[in-house]
Amino acid sequence: MARLAMVVKNERKKGSKIQYRRRCSICGRSRAHLRKFGLCRICLRNLAHDGKLPGVTKSSW
Repeated sequence: MARLAMVVKNERKKGSKIQYRRRCSICGRSRAHLRKFGLCRICLRNLAHDGKLPGVTKSSW
């Protein structure tokens, strides 16, 4: 879990786009963020396994 202070710090207006850090919309994790879903890899995996993400299927070959 991301600390609340880091989340609040991230929401402040910055001078440039480079200082903006993308975070997971569920847990607030800053690393391994997938832009397409707005989630981190861990939350994405949990939601996909539960079948809550439409169009996402488990790969098998």
